[in-house]
Amino acid sequence: MTNDPTSGRALLPTATGAQTWAAVRRLLRSRWRLAVLAVAVLATGTAVGLVTIRLLGLIVDLVAAGRPAGALNGPVVALILVAAGQAVAAGWGLTLVARLGEGMVADLRERFVERVLALPLDQVEEAGVGDLTSRVTNDVTAIATAVRSALPELARSVLTIGLTALGLAVLDWRFLVAALLAVPIQWRTVRWYTGRALPLYAGQRVSVGALQHQLQETVGSARTVRVLQLQDRHQELVRARSLDAIDWTMRGVRVLTRFYGRLNLAEFVGLAAVLVTGFLLVRDGSATIGAATVAALYFHSLFVPINTALGLVDDAQAAAASLMRLVGVTDLAAPAGPAGDAVTRPAPATVTVEAVDHAYQPDQPVLRGVDLEVGAAERVALVGASGAGKTTLAGLIAGVRRPTGGVVRLGGTKLDDLDPAEVRRLVIIVTQEVHVFAGPLGDDLRLARPAATDDELRAALVRVGAGDWLDALPDGLGTVVGDGGHRLTVTQAQQLALARLVLADPPIAVLDEATAEAGSAGARLLEAAVAEALAGRTGIVVAHRLTQAAAADRVVLLDAGRVVETGTHAELSVRPDGRYAALWRAWAGHRPAG
Repeated sequence: MTNDPTSGRALLPTATGAQTWAAVRRLLRSRWRLAVLAVAVLATGTAVGLVTIRLLGLIVDLVAAGRPAGALNGPVVALILVAAGQAVAAGWGLTLVARLGEGMVADLRERFVERVLALPLDQVEEAGVGDLTSRVTNDVTAIATAVRSALPELARSVLTIGLTALGLAVLDWRFLVAALLAVPIQWRTVRWYTGRALPLYAGQRVSVGALQHQLQETVGSARTVRVLQLQDRHQELVRARSLDAIDWTMRGVRVLTRFYGRLNLAEFVGLAAVLVTGFLLVRDGSATIGAATVAALYFHSLFVPINTALGLVDDAQAAAASLMRLVGVTDLAAPAGPAGDAVTRPAPATVTVEAVDHAYQPDQPVLRGVDLEVGAAERVALVGASGAGKTTLAGLIAGVRRPTGGVVRLGGTKLDDLDPAEVRRLVIIVTQEVHVFAGPLGDDLRLARPAATDDELRAALVRVGAGDWLDALPDGLGTVVGDGGHRLTVTQAQQLALARLVLADPPIAVLDEATAEAGSAGARLLEAAVAEALAGRTGIVVAHRLTQAAAADRVVLLDAGRVVETGTHAELSVRPDGRYAALWRAWAGHRPAG
């Protein structure tokens, strides 16, 4: 794991150079034929293009010798044919290289998404949403851009440089020696640049990820920020993260400017050496004017590919930094399966929490020695002040994180002994943050049960009170919802999530403040929907409204990470000095009539 120095978060890992190259080799292994064909076609096109300069040299010698104009017809026709052949080969070769790169990026992207979806939720939360989203967006974009533009150009440039150097050697080895005077400057420039650029780009990626996380945290909690009057603090955090990202970017710009300045010096030295060599060779009769012209044009033609290849080092460094961040996630070990001969089909649907402790940070416990027994088909409400540990306990029961101490059992079996797929079958958690997937409503619902019929989908929506707005949709289950489609209200989105719960039909359901974002009228609808969705199954409800606690079979009150009261609503609400009774009296005295 990588630590973010500005927040102390344990970021998702970044791969080493060896791990990254190993991943690239794996991606290439199934495409080696395409890679060979692409290189062969590009090499052919490059070689044909170099014939153009030799033909220009021939034309110069013919003119210098005083040959008639008709003698130029052959070379001119050859120039036309060479240009056409080069264009065809270059276009085909670049297409093959692009296809090769796009296929590799697609495989990498699929592997990344597959691996991210299997990551423990607590690991993703610890890294922060910004770290993950910056990899999914910025890093994937950097790699895709490099594959679509930089990789084909780099392949063609490298081939051009190699074949042009061979052409200079065949023309006269002394021209090649003169041209090679630029190489030490270019080599030292690249070494100087690569030693500075990769850490710069890696730091910039981390800085941008931290900025994105801070922006999302500030915007997502805007209401809380205003209530607690934390605007100045959050603005300062955003400002500090923004300035840090700008600082990293400007450091990269300064290094890049010096890089191109040194490349221009190498061009001047090399071309001057070739011109001086040509002058000396022509003067003593060792070479013709046409040969000297060809040598100068050869070296001049290297300006673009050399600058392109070396300039693409910048894109390559950025893409390499992004690739290392993606491979760092794709190479994460898969979650360990159940140990030994563990039971994978526990029954009945009971929940047992034994002496559970949990802490997100060392020495900062959120839960302390929590014990809880939930019977099959029992509905338990978790209540308490903000920070009491309700959501943490719900997450431990749902298996989205593991306790730092104690044991959680489902159906009498330790959670750690169950296969992750079995845990997902046994228990489903619904939170207040519901995502509506873009696409037809029916496809969204079938994420819970792919083989469900339209009638089953409608029945699930009707069961949670969504029948009226379903009938009002223009295309029914075929209506496109989510981004770019029909917008669902907060209440409707929660009903959709509860309908998914009904379709998935788990024996245990955990609802973490699933009605918190709805208004008073919406909350009443959702409470009725929750009752229907939980009918016949074990339910653990993190109660945002105490009316949910009143409707539960049992109430568990947490305070500072401990269970302090437990019993039915009727029992707890009449205790003279009870904490729940005080909460109930405050709630009943301030809630709207009806």
